[in-house]
Amino acid sequence: MSALRKSDFPLIDVRQHLETGPIVLVTSAWKDETNIMTMGWHMMMQFSPALFGCYIWTGNHSYELIRNSQQCVINVPTAELAAQVVAVGNCSGAAIDKFSEIGLTPLPAQRVKAPLIKECYANFECQLFDANLIGEYGLFIWEVVKGHVAMSVKNPKTLHYRGEGKFMVAGETLDLHEQFLAQNL
Repeated sequence: MSALRKSDFPLIDVRQHLETGPIVLVTSAWKDETNIMTMGWHMMMQFSPALFGCYIWTGNHSYELIRNSQQCVINVPTAELAAQVVAVGNCSGAAIDKFSEIGLTPLPAQRVKAPLIKECYANFECQLFDANLIGEYGLFIWEVVKGHVAMSVKNPKTLHYRGEGKFMVAGETLDLHEQFLAQNL
């Protein structure tokens, strides 16, 4: 590969290249209220137990629901749900019932009270694992306690936010399994 010509890049736009994994829809429930929020700031932190970290802004309506219940569901949509993903992010659960208004279907979870989203190809039920970084940084650390994945979806076309209203769609899989050391798989 020849050397790529590179230019200075504005630091405020770095997220266009470093944004973490796929956009997810986080569902929550507290007392008689449920909500959905769109999230892009998250990361896997450990494999066993499966620990997942995410940032939730205190001004987000889901923040108090999630903080009080100490649980949520991480739902992974595909590109077919792009309009709903944007719609969820463009409104507040304090004003509307996002499930009915946006046309997503809540399903009961097995281990938490927050609902699964039927239309998402994967749903991960989470219990709060570590609350130490919530107050100062808004960083929630979750243990995934139950996973649901539509195995019929072989190459899910997930959405990855690039900023400025633009998404990149993933979906092609490169299988380099044989090139990896066993301990790195």
